[in-house]
Amino acid sequence: MNNPAPFEAIRHDLHQHPELSNAETATAARIIEIFKDYQPDETCQQLGGTGLAFVFNGPAPGPTTLIRCELDALPIQETNDLPYRSCTDGVSHKCGHDGHMAIVVALGAELAAQRPATGRVICHFQPAEETGAGALQVVQDSAFSTLKPDYAFALHNLPGKPLGQVLCKPGTFNFASRGMIIRLQGKTSHAAHPEDGISPARAMCRIVEGLTALPQQLDGFSLVTVVHALLGEVAFGTAPGEAVVMATLRTPTNEAMAELVARACALAEQQAADNGLQLSIEWEDVFGASVNTDQGYQRVMAACEVAGVEAVTMAEGFRWSEDFGKFTELCEGAMFALGSGERSPQLHNPDYDFPDALIPVGTAVFRQLIAGIHDEV
Repeated sequence: MNNPAPFEAIRHDLHQHPELSNAETATAARIIEIFKDYQPDETCQQLGGTGLAFVFNGPAPGPTTLIRCELDALPIQETNDLPYRSCTDGVSHKCGHDGHMAIVVALGAELAAQRPATGRVICHFQPAEETGAGALQVVQDSAFSTLKPDYAFALHNLPGKPLGQVLCKPGTFNFASRGMIIRLQGKTSHAAHPEDGISPARAMCRIVEGLTALPQQLDGFSLVTVVHALLGEVAFGTAPGEAVVMATLRTPTNEAMAELVARACALAEQQAADNGLQLSIEWEDVFGASVNTDQGYQRVMAACEVAGVEAVTMAEGFRWSEDFGKFTELCEGAMFALGSGERSPQLHNPDYDFPDALIPVGTAVFRQLIAGIHDEV
């Protein structure tokens, strides 16, 4: 590719140097260097870890709007033969966060040229979205109290939809999800005398079966996907004394997740008790539901109309998760999807690459969102 446009070149550079969640130090340093030319009125570094916030003030008092993108990449080996392919073995931007960052960089350039008429706009680069930890780290950081927005918006590219089409809805945009790790501890014995031990085999099997059946016992949609199970080790002379079951729980609301968690824990506790086992339960990749406010949704649709971008209202939220909901728990706002092509590889595929053509589209929608809020009299 010869002489890519400035923001495309920035995306390509970010794509070449991906970093995993909470390790985005070099990525953050690159963004800081770019924004020096934009002369923001305030720069907040190490926000929630490696996070950044660049504040652009208007000449008159008004609301605060936060536009958020993500710094982190994924532990996936890239298979694309690109001139800007990942230089880091086993790590790549296969969720398109390089493109999201390029859009917010482009927005920063526009804000540098023309500040908001009122209030302030924050370009926020968030760490650790992929693990579900980053947004919580940010809002719990004491520095965030001086940045707390009245509005917050974000986007995510979406393969399988027309290039540049915006998709949004009020209410749940992304499901709540969490990884459940159930550990069962019994007692090993010789395989010739299993009666001398305490085997977790029966409990493990019943937990796997019971978890899979849990959604049928609850009102509304929920999903439990068993992703891993392990019984003992490969040793034909030993009856196992340990087992682990891992599952992903998904629900459209946080309230439904609380009910599903309670049922899953009760199932594991009952099986452990019935079989004389010790039990421990751990949680990883915990995401709350990302919920768009009605006003946030309406503002996205209005901004698309002004920007001349096709926008459709989704019938249902996405089953995949996002931690942006931590922001809309505190203020008005919304996340929207931006179609990345009907023939595009899916997110997290090793051959996925963010389309550069989306950079001006996403920037235009964010710019009109800002205009609609900060140019109001």
